[in-house]
Amino acid sequence: MRTNDTNNTNNKNKIIYPEISYVITGICFAVHNDLGRFAKEKQYSDEFERKLKEIKIPYKKELRLGDSGNVVDFLIDDKLILEFKAKRILTKEDYYQTQRYLQALNLRLGVLINFRDKYLKPKRIIKIDTINRNEFVSHSYH
Repeated sequence: MRTNDTNNTNNKNKIIYPEISYVITGICFAVHNDLGRFAKEKQYSDEFERKLKEIKIPYKKELRLGDSGNVVDFLIDDKLILEFKAKRILTKEDYYQTQRYLQALNLRLGVLINFRDKYLKPKRIIKIDTINRNEFVSHSYH
């Protein structure tokens, strides 16, 4: 299933990739409902992958970024990255990690999800395109 999300940069009020974001978020809620909030990150990842295969969304799992040792949990439809966490609380470093991956892959959108939360709250991370991006790209990924 390829999505027909538009990449309209002229209208800053548009949500980036709304269709695929909606589908991915729905899958995450289903995984959270199936496994609860105390499973391991790997279990969430495997169940998410199984559901992606069912509806035939193209993806790459555990994508390595060059020789950096960094691994993106999922690259969905070559459009957005998805980072899974299963921990008590998300930290600033989790947001920075997602931003670094966006910079390295030159993608516009990442979704950060902490499955440990009682109520799932996907966080949309938008790629920073300003001078501030340098604090996230200090590592070489290629």
